[in-house]
Amino acid sequence: MSLQLLSPPASEPVSLADAKAQLKIDGTDEDALLSSLIAAARARAEWHSGRALVTQSWCLRLDGCPADGVVEIPLPPLQAVSSIAATTIDGIRSVMDAALYRVDAASAPGRVIFTTRPHRLRDRDGLEISFTAGYGDAAAVPAPICQAILEIVAELYAHRGDDAVPVGRAGQLLLAPYRMFRL
Repeated sequence: MSLQLLSPPASEPVSLADAKAQLKIDGTDEDALLSSLIAAARARAEWHSGRALVTQSWCLRLDGCPADGVVEIPLPPLQAVSSIAATTIDGIRSVMDAALYRVDAASAPGRVIFTTRPHRLRDRDGLEISFTAGYGDAAAVPAPICQAILEIVAELYAHRGDDAVPVGRAGQLLLAPYRMFRL
């Protein structure tokens, strides 16, 4: 299994003005630094929670189709599956008809349920699922996640130049209800 980011978020869930207010910074001298810290904090919040926050497109490649015909799509919330392509052992790639599967975007994580399982797939990267994930635009990201991002920005700003900074306790607590666990 591999994941490839096709199109990153168009904006960040936390604005530069919000970060500057959180840090009590006036002026524009550190705007570039703060913008990069916001992006890093969002990425860290996504990793910690196992979710996509702002709309982004991904490609999930699988070596085959599971025996039960159900593929969990990582990075909830799932918005849509745009296409599924199958590559046969003969190297023939084709986009599957949407009638051969259904998308369960209401589950977390979302799922693709094959009504007809693809067969004769090549051993590696035989199945390719392109999907869109995230809460929507930046304004749709839940407020506790945005506050966690601000906490992470503050930690990164306070420890800039230091070695890896873990997500602080406040950030962890704010992200905890959104964290995806595998059982």
